[in-house]
Amino acid sequence: MQFADNSRIGRPFAKDPAVVRFAGSYWLYYSLPSYGDERAGNGWAIGIARSDDLDTWHKIGELSPAAPYEHRGFCAPGAIVLADQVHLFYQTYGNGPKDAICHAVSDDGVNFARNPTNPIFAPAGAWTVGRAIDADVIIHEGRLLLYFATRDPAMRVQMLGVAAAPLDSGFGRDAWSQLCDAPILEPELPWEQECIEAPAVCKRDSVFFIFYGGAYNNKPQQIGCATSADGVRWQRLSDMPFLPNGAPGTWNSSESGHPFVFVDDDGATSLFFQGNNDMGKTWYLSRRRIGWQDNRPYLMEE
Repeated sequence: MQFADNSRIGRPFAKDPAVVRFAGSYWLYYSLPSYGDERAGNGWAIGIARSDDLDTWHKIGELSPAAPYEHRGFCAPGAIVLADQVHLFYQTYGNGPKDAICHAVSDDGVNFARNPTNPIFAPAGAWTVGRAIDADVIIHEGRLLLYFATRDPAMRVQMLGVAAAPLDSGFGRDAWSQLCDAPILEPELPWEQECIEAPAVCKRDSVFFIFYGGAYNNKPQQIGCATSADGVRWQRLSDMPFLPNGAPGTWNSSESGHPFVFVDDDGATSLFFQGNNDMGKTWYLSRRRIGWQDNRPYLMEE
């Protein structure tokens, strides 16, 4: 699978995938770049595509700015289906340390009503500059856990945090409780450089797994994996990337990054991610199937 969208800048460009099964189809939400001109409301936005098989995708729409906090752009969606509605958790864009997580909900997968308290979450504490991006969510013990990336007060190092809200809360700003007063995962390994971002979480039996992007875009970013018993304290599965960037000459030689883990109704697991081979002039979305052995993930043969 390789999917991209050339509708905005005339070349293939789609980033930050999030996938759900909804209304009998698979739905892909992804980041679209600004048009590159001076039109009003021109900023990053969210594209929508649909598929019957997870491999062939057809664009069906976009989310356009609908509120002042989206005027400079919004992107990097996380998606989940709750009570027959699609919930998006996405970030504002272009506000530096003030970027934060927003929430919207849809009955049809295309038209989204924004949460009236948006932005709904930004972290607090001396360890963080207060920025929140790259949302992902998962249900756990009657709550929705919200994973996010943030930066240190110097805006240099990217790292992960987590918050929670009751499932029946509506996910407004006052519903969230921050579950950490320090990073739950921060760069430590040479290949992670100064960045861990794009948390992508799933749970098998009672064990959490988080796939994450290590290093900033095209440094190269590669995908790591860690595990947890409680969703807050994490231990890496390996010192090496779970999914590295491609060899020279391959489509993802510049990066394999920004993962999203999708678990289908039958338990089949796919790792969606972004990549390119031209240092970010283009971006494609792809997926690899994940198998499980002794409750540890591995990449299946293509």
